[in-house]
Amino acid sequence: MDEETRYEAVRSRDARFDGEFFFAVETTGIYCRPSCPAVTPKRRNVRYYTTAAAAQRSGFRACRRCRPDAVPGSAEWNVRADVVARAMRLIGDGVVDREGVGGLAARLGYSNRQVQRQLTAEVGAGPVALARAQRAHTARVLLQTTGLPVTEIAFAAGFASVRQFNDTVRAVYASTPSALRATASRAGSGTPREDAPAAGIPLRLAHRGPYRSTAVFDLLARETVEGVEDLTGTRGRRTYRRTLRLPYGTGVVAVDESPDSPASRPGGWLDTRLHLTDLRDLTTAVQRVRRLFDLDADPYAVDERLAADPRLAPSVAARPGLRSPGAADPDELAVRALVGRAAAERLVRRYGKALDAPHGTLTHVFPEPAVLAEAEPDGPLGTLTAALADGTLRLDAGADRDAAEATLRALPGLDAHTVAVIRTRALGDPDVAPPGETVPEAWRPWRSYAVRHLSAMERETAARGEKRRDGGRPGPGRGSATGGHGSVPR
Repeated sequence: MDEETRYEAVRSRDARFDGEFFFAVETTGIYCRPSCPAVTPKRRNVRYYTTAAAAQRSGFRACRRCRPDAVPGSAEWNVRADVVARAMRLIGDGVVDREGVGGLAARLGYSNRQVQRQLTAEVGAGPVALARAQRAHTARVLLQTTGLPVTEIAFAAGFASVRQFNDTVRAVYASTPSALRATASRAGSGTPREDAPAAGIPLRLAHRGPYRSTAVFDLLARETVEGVEDLTGTRGRRTYRRTLRLPYGTGVVAVDESPDSPASRPGGWLDTRLHLTDLRDLTTAVQRVRRLFDLDADPYAVDERLAADPRLAPSVAARPGLRSPGAADPDELAVRALVGRAAAERLVRRYGKALDAPHGTLTHVFPEPAVLAEAEPDGPLGTLTAALADGTLRLDAGADRDAAEATLRALPGLDAHTVAVIRTRALGDPDVAPPGETVPEAWRPWRSYAVRHLSAMERETAARGEKRRDGGRPGPGRGSATGGHGSVPR
C-alpha cells in the first residue's frame, strides 16, 4: 500500500485495514488504528507504521479512544513463510519473554544480529520492542478485566520489574496503571473482580471483516475429543471449551459462538473466557486461540480472489468470511490427524494429564508427544510422536512449513492427505491444495480456504440428498456428523 491508499483508508475510517498498518499524528504524539473515530488529521502530519511497536519506538503513545493495540493481527504473517513472518509468529507466542532474543534466533536458525536487522528493516522494530508492545497490551487487559494487585500484573504480563512495568505503561498509554484501571470502570467495563483468576479472564478476541462462526463451530463439533474438549448449547448459540497445555501451566478456554456476520460488517469479536493456572500464560493462550479460530485472516482478500472462480463464486457469496481453522496445540493436532477421533479419546483416557480440578466434562490435557512415544513406540504413532519429542519435527508457530512437510513425508504411515491436514491446521498454512487434485493456480495463496468452501458445498449437497430420501424429515442425529482432524474434503 502506498501513502495515498493508506491516507484514504484513514480518511474513510476503514476498519478493513485495522491491524494491517497504524498511523501516527506528529502534532498530537498519538498513534491510532485506521478506523479511529477521531477527527481526521492533516495529511502532512501523518506517519505510517507496520506495527504498533514501531510507532511506540518512534515515541508515539496509543490512542485511548480507538485502542490500537486491540486490533486483529496482520494476516501477512500467516500468509508469508519467510524468517520475518516466522519471527512475528514466535514473538506473538511469547518466545522472547520466555527465552529471550537468543532463544528466538536459535529457533529461526539465525544470529541475534541477523534477526534484529531483518525485523527492524521490515516492520520498524526489533524483537525486544515487539515483545514490549505485546507485554503492554497484556498488562492493559489484566488491569481492566481483573482485580489482581498491580505488582502481580507486572510479572504476569512478562515484565522483569515493577519499575519497568510502570515506565512502559506510561510510555505506551500516557497513563499510570491505576489510571488505566479506573478508566475501564468509568467506561462501563465494571469494577475488576478480585476473584478474576478463579472466574476466568473475560476477553473479546477481535477479527476483521465478516466471520462465519457457524461453520467453525460445526467443524469443532465434528472433531470434539471427550475429556479435552466439549461443545454445548444450540446451534448458533454454542460454547466451545477446551484444555490448553501452556509454557507455565495449564488452562481452559471457553469461546462463545456469535451470529454469522454479513459481508458488509467491517469486523467484530468472539467473546472468550480464559482460566489459567499461571497468568504469565495469558499472551500465549490468546495467540493460540486466535490461531485455532483463524481470527487474523483477511477475509476481503480471500473472498475477492476465490469469488473470481465460477466454481467457488456461489459459495463465497453465500458464506462471506469463511475461515480455515488452525490448532490450539499443533502437536496434538498432528496426532489426532493420524489416529482419528476415537483413538484420540483412548489416548486421552490412558495417557492424558489430569487437570488439578476438572472443569465440568473437561478433565485432561492431551498427552505430550514424549509420553506417547514412550507408551506406544511402535507403528506410525510411535514414529510421529518420537519425531515431535526429539525435535526432528517442529510444528510450532515459527516452524519452517516446507521443512516440516518434508519431515512428515519421510515418516512411515503418513499419507498425503494426513500431511496436508497437518500443514493446513497445525502449521496454519493458508495455501494447501487438496492432495491428488489439480486446482486452479488462481486460488493461490488461499487454497486452504478454497478447500473449506468445497467442503461446505459437499455437505450442503449431501444434506439436500438426505432430506429428499427422508421425505423432507430430518432423521435422528442429522447435522451432528463426526469426523476427526483428518476429515477434510478431497
